[in-house]
Amino acid sequence: MHSFGYRANALLTFAVTILALMCTIGSLSDNLNTPSPSAQIEILNINWFQKQPHGNDELFIFVAAEYETPKNALNQVSLWDAIIPAKEFAKFSIHTSNKYRFIDQGHSLRGKEFNLTLHWHVMPKTGKMFANKIVMSGYRLPEDYR
Repeated sequence: MHSFGYRANALLTFAVTILALMCTIGSLSDNLNTPSPSAQIEILNINWFQKQPHGNDELFIFVAAEYETPKNALNQVSLWDAIIPAKEFAKFSIHTSNKYRFIDQGHSLRGKEFNLTLHWHVMPKTGKMFANKIVMSGYRLPEDYR
């Protein structure tokens, strides 16, 4: 007859083996899942916008002004960001001014065209992170600043 220690060891080994198998299956099944949150953003003014993202798990969203310079093909200035902690908070509408300043250091951005881009990153509890964006073009900075 086996002692209590042998039986406890066999039970613990069996439980850890099942847990490892479940983790492996969960990790492999993540490749079958393609999260596809959708989002809408409406620019009411250069400093005011309305957005409506939908997502699952935790969602990190930000709006960036993107433009090109002779040195860099892509420059980003983050204007606003938020973290949506759960699915029930994913549908909302907000009117706000930009959270971070859009500053031209010098005069290199005067009259320059830029895009406003809504980026989102879905951060699931397990598995790989998913990212996507919506680009809205046709914005131009003024030729003269105050």
